[in-house]
Amino acid sequence: MIQLLKAVKVRLYPTPEQELALAKSFGCVRWYWNFALNACIQHYQETGKSLKLATYKGMLPQLKKEYLWLKEDCYSSVLQCVAINLDRAYKNFFKGQAKFPRFKSKHHKQ
Repeated sequence: MIQLLKAVKVRLYPTPEQELALAKSFGCVRWYWNFALNACIQHYQETGKSLKLATYKGMLPQLKKEYLWLKEDCYSSVLQCVAINLDRAYKNFFKGQAKFPRFKSKHHKQ
């Protein structure tokens, strides 16, 4: 039997204020992804083991104290999803299901 997948595409037309909020949120997400990926790479080079999800999430409170814009510009649930996605990307890499996670660029697809 053929399985059909359905999808709905939605086009958003945000107001200028919403565009600014989205841009700030994307920036925070990209920064935290790159920060956590760099920490993970360094930890792996030093110990030969990958970081746990709890470690990624544990970084957030300290980072929000150091970088106040993380607290102001982005919801915490968004940053926690970054930690979950990075953990999943790392696990998929070690299972051989995906390539190594890459650093995110400001000019890449958001």
